[in-house]
Amino acid sequence: MRQYILILLTLSACCLRAQDSVAVTAAPMAPAVAPTVPVEDKRAYGVLPNYRTAEASSPFEPLTAKQKLTIAVKDSFDGAVYPTAAIFSVVYQAENNNPSFGQGFKGYARRVGAAFGDQMIGNMMTEGFAPALLHEDPRYFRWGEGSKKRRVWYAATRIFVTATDGNRKTFNFAEWGGNAVAVAVSNAYYADGRTVGDNIPKLLIQCGTDGLSNVLKEFWPDVKRALSKKKN
Repeated sequence: MRQYILILLTLSACCLRAQDSVAVTAAPMAPAVAPTVPVEDKRAYGVLPNYRTAEASSPFEPLTAKQKLTIAVKDSFDGAVYPTAAIFSVVYQAENNNPSFGQGFKGYARRVGAAFGDQMIGNMMTEGFAPALLHEDPRYFRWGEGSKKRRVWYAATRIFVTATDGNRKTFNFAEWGGNAVAVAVSNAYYADGRTVGDNIPKLLIQCGTDGLSNVLKEFWPDVKRALSKKKN
């Protein structure tokens, strides 16, 4: 997710649902339908994948393991992932990050593949496999009310606190455990820096980036309303 951060910070710096009630008539009970994940936009700020955002005010419905994996797949292979990996790999190449990749087109292609791998593996672990195994909910439940400071605090701390499938609060084991596995797997294609001292900063960056992503998602509807008013 960190590939989006520079773009998103620029967008959010430039600018700061009513539920439809439908009357239904009595009818024979229909087979239960698997719950969906209500989101306002598939992509916040035009860049950030927004498939796992839900409103905290909406009635809680647990997700199936299949739904969790579906969210992870959508986030991992969203159309914005590929160009951002390519763009940031230009920076990584200029700074000669991971010198073992080399330079030239071959080195650049390796950096693009590594950047995409970081994103895909991290999402699949923290949003799909780990939540399914640990019975945790991978969604970010947008608060949408209260002071800005409280909302920032709430959003940023969701990397530590999450809901179980039974809607009970618990430590976010999927976030930290999933990212830890992703960092460990990345050692297979990052020949430079495979020590514990190298991996801990990577883990903190991965989780911190997810926290910042939550903050950006929390305020995206506010930004969108502000832009709409300005346009009108």
